[in-house]
Amino acid sequence: MTGPAAPAGGMDPEVRPGGGPVLVAFAGLPGVGKTTLAARVGAALRAPVLPVDPVERALHRYGLTGDVPGMAAYGAVAGLAEVQLGLGLSVVVDAVNPVASARGLWHDVAERAGVPLRVIEVHCGDEEEHRRRVEARPPEEHGTWEQTLRRRAEYEPLIGPRLVVDTAVAADPLPGILAYLR
Repeated sequence: MTGPAAPAGGMDPEVRPGGGPVLVAFAGLPGVGKTTLAARVGAALRAPVLPVDPVERALHRYGLTGDVPGMAAYGAVAGLAEVQLGLGLSVVVDAVNPVASARGLWHDVAERAGVPLRVIEVHCGDEEEHRRRVEARPPEEHGTWEQTLRRRAEYEPLIGPRLVVDTAVAADPLPGILAYLR
């Protein structure tokens, strides 16, 4: 008896070489295409996608302000990721991951869960297109172009193994991402 077929263009997590779940952490500025790619990877892996932004917005609604909601949101998503990994599922994290301390959470979660961590850094190499994307989104949910530029100035370079994806390139990045996750 066979299980359900893998999604078109995707892979079945049970046949992922090396076996078992994987923690996939997306990183990159707002508006570069992380959420779109994270959703596609989650569908291909049949894995939950855990976005940090809605958690951060919920914390703001409940009165947490300043720097606290940001790290608290990352911590909450890290806790949820650990639960899902403990259930034997792969997990896709959708977050800006602008600083080493935020990125370190994913290393710690992967280590505790005994799963590989795959980091995917997304950027948009066409600044006009990046700006268009940011300005087309609701600023109360995703920020303004000026806020994105401030975040870019504060973004700490990502060091270590990762796949870098430029969403300004016309080719579909999903096959390359899925190959990287093997």
